[in-house]
Amino acid sequence: MATMESLIGLVNRIQRACTALGDYGGGDTAFSSLWDALPSVAVVGGQSSGKSSVLESIVGRDFLPRGSGIVTRRPLVLQLHQIDGGQEYAEFSHIPRRKFTDFAMVRKEIQDETDRLTGKAKQISPVPIHLSIYSPHVVNLTLIDLPGLTKVAVEGQPESVVQDIEDMVRSYVEKPNCIILAISPANQDIATSDAIKLAREVDPSGERTFGVLTKLDLMDKGTNALDVLEGRSYRLQHPWVGIVNRSQADINKNVNIVDARRNEREYFATSPDYAHLASKMGSEYLAKLLSNHLESFIRARIPSITSLINKNIDELESEMDHLGRPIGVDAGAQLYTILELCRAFDRVFKEHLDGGRPGGDRIYGVFDNQLPAALRKLPLDRHLSLQNVKKIVSEADGYQPHLIAPEQGYRRLIDGALRYFRGPAEASVDAVHFVLKELVRRSIGETQELRRFPTLQAEIAAAAGEALERFREESKKTVVRLVDMESSYLTVEFFRRLPQEMEMGGNPNPRLPRETERGGNSATRLPRGETEKGGIPPASNVDQYTMDRYSEGHFRRIGSNVSSYVGMVSDTLRNTIPKAVVYCQVREAKLSLLNHFYTQIGKKEGKQLGQLLDEDPALMERRQQCAKRLELYKAARDEIDSVSWAR
Repeated sequence: MATMESLIGLVNRIQRACTALGDYGGGDTAFSSLWDALPSVAVVGGQSSGKSSVLESIVGRDFLPRGSGIVTRRPLVLQLHQIDGGQEYAEFSHIPRRKFTDFAMVRKEIQDETDRLTGKAKQISPVPIHLSIYSPHVVNLTLIDLPGLTKVAVEGQPESVVQDIEDMVRSYVEKPNCIILAISPANQDIATSDAIKLAREVDPSGERTFGVLTKLDLMDKGTNALDVLEGRSYRLQHPWVGIVNRSQADINKNVNIVDARRNEREYFATSPDYAHLASKMGSEYLAKLLSNHLESFIRARIPSITSLINKNIDELESEMDHLGRPIGVDAGAQLYTILELCRAFDRVFKEHLDGGRPGGDRIYGVFDNQLPAALRKLPLDRHLSLQNVKKIVSEADGYQPHLIAPEQGYRRLIDGALRYFRGPAEASVDAVHFVLKELVRRSIGETQELRRFPTLQAEIAAAAGEALERFREESKKTVVRLVDMESSYLTVEFFRRLPQEMEMGGNPNPRLPRETERGGNSATRLPRGETEKGGIPPASNVDQYTMDRYSEGHFRRIGSNVSSYVGMVSDTLRNTIPKAVVYCQVREAKLSLLNHFYTQIGKKEGKQLGQLLDEDPALMERRQQCAKRLELYKAARDEIDSVSWAR
């Protein structure tokens, strides 16, 4: 069967661990609070209600700061540990290796630690101070001393301090695992008690509230507090307990707590009003009552605490897997980690290209939409206009007009037209380059393992960018070469057909023979014999031939022939440019995007590798918090498992 010491000690150990990790309940939503799930006893009362005297009486020592105004400005988690014998001593969690045997020094340390966090301006803070007292004269019990409720801010305090204190106290007592120790002075109307008012709001049934009535000895003569103590004025599920504290005169006379306890017992035993309740009155009885109830309360809550701990362990382990485990410190482990991270990025990048993730289809869009549209917008109509064809052909002829077909004119027209194709070809390279750069950026962001390392992300992005630039330059050279190859060697078969079309009776103009057959001017008609013998036409026919050769129809035919040839080349380039781009850019990106980076990484020293694995500080802090919290929950689970519970 679990002992009271093991149960309360268990909660004490977990509470101390919680505070060390910054978990003291409240508004921290980053993690589920284990503190909030632990049973505790919160001491609530207004200023001058005798709250401090009750605590000192339970402990049997003077150790709390005293003074006017708000003295308790931080929660004090007071953990009492009963020992078999030996000297009493106290320990603070913020200086765990120091034992205090002088309780006047304990009081000073509480004051100093309060001022350290809140300053001397009487500010308040929700961060608790943990004080453990080991003594043979105490019961195993944990109490949380909260700042006294007040109605007026004293000098040096903000006006909001009244509400701030109430909010802090409420944040403790509204938790279903909190036992409320409501301290009220007997010499005031119970209806005006700040502690009872707040307890009624958060615990209307009174199941979690223990009422304590102090200053019974200071009531007006002829009056008593039996209506309250016997539950007639305000009924709770648990009995009221009356306390007689040391008076200010006793404190001034240095009356110790042991004598004060004896005086308290004598008061109740000899009081005509309270003698029948004497066995259930006094600070010693209150301590035992709270200890027994807290032990039962803890026992009842253990299953739910265990369930919460197991749930949080699962969540934290899952998050730790997501955040990534800590990396090794030696160069070999760091290099292995970097290469694994690069491979993870490479997998995501290839998934984008191969269709496993979106984005790769945009490359096909460049070839299927952008390239054809750019080819259609080429200014070939202007280049092959009648005026420009005349100009280029005439310039190509020079002083000697062409005899049959203007070959040099054709070459210049075709070469000029094909130069326009360089723009769309290079634009296709650039468009694919930008798609690949965007896929690199997205892949880095989507690689979960890389999120921890912003420096490595930047290095991979830079290395991939440099590689893509190299691929782009090679791709541009290749597509421009394709265009230049079309200019450097024209398809002969296409142009061999042109003289055949022009040879119609020796006249490249097909209209001339038809005019002759219809019977034109006799001066232009060929003699039959010479025609049949293939002789040279008369001079008048040569003039007509020269005139027709430079007619608009002739130049239009040249422009039409060039346009047909350029169209054939356009269809070819429309198919070959995508192949060159994919081969030089997409294929290379899949095969060797980070090859140069791998070479450079292999040459780096351990310190340089460590700099690449310099994580985001926020992520490192989050992992450390998760690791500490996980350690806390596992330790708490082990603590619970080590106790044999009574069924």
